Amino acid sequence: MPSQLQNSAFPHHDGSELYVSNSAPAIGESVTLRVRVPNSYSFAKAFVRLYHDGEPRSFELKAGESESIETWWSVKVKIENISTLYRFVFISEDKYEWLNAAGCFDHDVHSNNDFQIIAVPAYPEWIKSSVFYQIFPDRFAKSGDTHPIPEWAQPRGWNELPSLHSKQTGTELYGGDLKGVEEHLDHIEYIGVNGIYFTPFFPARSNHRYDASSFDHVDPVLGGNRAMFALVAAANKLRIRLLGDLTSNHCGAGHKWLAKAKKNKKSKEHGYFYWDKSVKHGYVGWWGLASLPKLNFNSLALRKAMYAGKNSIVRQWLTPKYGMSGWRIDVGNMTGRLGADDMHDEVMHGIRKAMDESKPDAWLVAENGDFLASDLNGLGWHGAMNYQGFMRPVWNWINNNSTIGGGFQGLPFAMPKITGGALVASMIQFNASIPWRSLVASMVLLDSHDTARMRTVVLGDKQKHLSAMVLLLTYPGVPSIFAGDEIGLEGVSGEDSRRTINWDDRSGWDEVFLTHVKKLVEIRRNQDSLINGGLRWVAVEDDYIAYLRESKKQSVLVFISRKAIRIEIDLAKFGLKVSKTLYGPTATGDSIKIDADGAVQGIWQVKS
Repeated sequence: MPSQLQNSAFPHHDGSELYVSNSAPAIGESVTLRVRVPNSYSFAKAFVRLYHDGEPRSFELKAGESESIETWWSVKVKIENISTLYRFVFISEDKYEWLNAAGCFDHDVHSNNDFQIIAVPAYPEWIKSSVFYQIFPDRFAKSGDTHPIPEWAQPRGWNELPSLHSKQTGTELYGGDLKGVEEHLDHIEYIGVNGIYFTPFFPARSNHRYDASSFDHVDPVLGGNRAMFALVAAANKLRIRLLGDLTSNHCGAGHKWLAKAKKNKKSKEHGYFYWDKSVKHGYVGWWGLASLPKLNFNSLALRKAMYAGKNSIVRQWLTPKYGMSGWRIDVGNMTGRLGADDMHDEVMHGIRKAMDESKPDAWLVAENGDFLASDLNGLGWHGAMNYQGFMRPVWNWINNNSTIGGGFQGLPFAMPKITGGALVASMIQFNASIPWRSLVASMVLLDSHDTARMRTVVLGDKQKHLSAMVLLLTYPGVPSIFAGDEIGLEGVSGEDSRRTINWDDRSGWDEVFLTHVKKLVEIRRNQDSLINGGLRWVAVEDDYIAYLRESKKQSVLVFISRKAIRIEIDLAKFGLKVSKTLYGPTATGDSIKIDADGAVQGIWQVKS
């Protein structure tokens, strides 16, 4: 028997509140673990297998609450270590099956996919009901204020499209600023999002600002610190949090650190970099780029400046004066790594420690295009930008334009076209290798400033785009909507996706789609099952998927198709019936009929 999906025929457990009494216990505390077992699934005994100080221990589960369809089994265990790995086994004379985070197996399995409990404080509570809005500062909105035009910049008209693959691609300046953001907070409030993720706002020599010339202040081109302080105050009144973007892997060639290092080899800043006489510029650049000097964390002085010191960069921007609610770490997977040097974990843990000490409820999320599971073991980043376990498989499943995404996915060929089964298998593969708490603290996204736009990925198919948006706003994690997606902006690449929003002429806006996005954001932020619920797959076919999100207070069923579909979903086998239609086709009773001429989506509250 191969790995089984987590469906109605097999036992189910995940790290959500229905199944784990405390996902962030202290060492020495006891935790109750529960498993939902279909009554049709026969066995004689069940045990949980976990590790105490590295040695396996087993404890028997006892039957609890029983219903017509399923029975709850539970066991109380004591947490002895920071990380507790556990899985369940079900046995009888003719049965020997393991349940871990990847599914059910009739053979021995490795601990790599065990469920995990981490005995340290979890992610900030507020992210569970948050939806973020990603803003590329140069392209969102332009106020009437005048700002200095730097020497590197090539000014562009606000409604001109970005030029692609030219020498001036990174230097085109449209003039978006922070006051422009403040003046359009009403739009952000209208959508219903309660967080803004900014790509870098530090001074730099490019429009993307990932080549920071300083980490100490806001770029004057964006209005400087004064504009940021005003924006923070206005956002606070609307209860909108701000997330900064930090390049811990590198700085820019214009940074004063590099200037001091070049001037004086005995300076502490000289130790901030890697030096290489074989290249023209004399130092190691990220991916060989002279514009992005690679930071060398062998330097304790650099660690102090970046995160460890009392007045470090990481800490400074989290203070009430500067107002950030957390950090997104750029290329977190490469930070601290170069050749034989691997200080990645030390730096990651150092950043987390600094944030925990300075602002315990700050969110730490890293860009990890391809990730190591240990990065999300609960001790480093709270979560990652979920490209690997969400965006990439979603693109592969829903795209109408397969040639558009291979490069971003790190592949030298077009992205594949996969089935719903492969989509879910990809998601399970990612989820099984990390604690549940790291999944729900990760950022889920359909696209970003580094990728094509979803509207272009589906070649303008609005219903497919809507299916993707429903998936984004109902799947575990912290949703992030790239500014402009809500009105149907397009883009064939990262640079092309960085288009401006035309605030003066809204005839090009997809207002109908915007209304749907607003409704979905409202659902995501207010339904308890989407805030606290687990994830249980109930239907997985080539062209559609359905899953339950279940919390102690509520259960919802989500259905998503990528094409026209005519089916009926039988809820009776789950012991459920629809109590309320939240979105999509109206349904009642214990079955849902879907009859659509294109991609279709639905969200229903269900009860037993």
